Amino acid sequence: MTEKRIVPIVMPKWGLSMKEGKLTSWLVSPGAEIKPGDSILEIETDKIAGSFEAPDGGVLRRAVGEVDVVYPVKALIGVIADPSVPDSEIDEYVSGYVTPPAEDEGEAQADAPQFVDVDGGKLRYSMKGEGAEKVILIHGFGGDLVTWMFNIDGIAESATAYALDLPGHGQSSKKIADPSVAGLARTVVSFMESLGIEKAHLVGHSLGGAIAMEVARSAPARVKSMTLVAPAGLGPEINIDYINGFVAANSRRDLKDLLGKLFADQSLVSRQMMDEVLKYKRLDGVVPALRSLADGFAPGGKQKDILSASLNARIPTLVIWGKEDQILPVAHAANAKGAQVEILEGAGHMPHMEKASKVTALIKDQIARAS
Repeated sequence: MTEKRIVPIVMPKWGLSMKEGKLTSWLVSPGAEIKPGDSILEIETDKIAGSFEAPDGGVLRRAVGEVDVVYPVKALIGVIADPSVPDSEIDEYVSGYVTPPAEDEGEAQADAPQFVDVDGGKLRYSMKGEGAEKVILIHGFGGDLVTWMFNIDGIAESATAYALDLPGHGQSSKKIADPSVAGLARTVVSFMESLGIEKAHLVGHSLGGAIAMEVARSAPARVKSMTLVAPAGLGPEINIDYINGFVAANSRRDLKDLLGKLFADQSLVSRQMMDEVLKYKRLDGVVPALRSLADGFAPGGKQKDILSASLNARIPTLVIWGKEDQILPVAHAANAKGAQVEILEGAGHMPHMEKASKVTALIKDQIARAS
């Protein structure tokens, strides 16, 4: 019974390569009432700084972790429990907690990204979970599968989740045979065919949202549901200065303010994040690929493919948007007729990162309803 009333807060694993993180601040004090999804502390890794959201509700009974200390993944940093749990049981739980050992080589290999040949080239992808429901996570312009590092593990608790690098992105082929939204949608369908995925729940962010809608329009029998996170494709307006700036950027100075436009909390843009983007931008073929994509889906500074009219009422659709989005207008959500719409306060164009627990819970609920 005690285990069910005590919820450990442990150092999360954000991304495949994360082994440790620094606790930079507590946002709540012991004794505070906490609801699921509340931001309770801040963590910095070698890739990103971010808030950690409570996995469950209750009272913060212990703040075990100390500020500015680095902890390994799964180390105990706090305890949430019902007020009825005696202090003696909390103390016993804390003193008896043993941090699980780091992944062995076999576990690390099992989690490592894989590659598959599809029409148009080779794609990198990551697969998590063993559930009967299949979920495909499609990132946006200039992103990669790491975009979903805060969400994929939660989704994989009840489904099999696939996150892929689109052509021109991450470690996938840099040549893009057809840089249009329709061409990228065909690549996603080819990805499904190559892995034997007959039907899936599609989760698309930004450009990935437009791609998901095009898959649902052109191959509706393959789509069980859609979750569109700050999606392109619902109206012509777009921050074309951001798109052009991202294509042209070649220094940290160029990127700092630019990447800040993605978030409501600009402190999330770390030096490591900028370095990772620059490393990607300097790969052979990346800049021409990004330029062809930008010209394909936003010629003349306006979105070319407006897909709102083609939303299929038989495919359950959820739209999630950050209220402070500076890239795509949150007002476009009103164009998703028949869809459930969730507008999140305190989030920009990356709500799945800034409000990760909330977005993951919404995605899981959507999958459950559609299944």
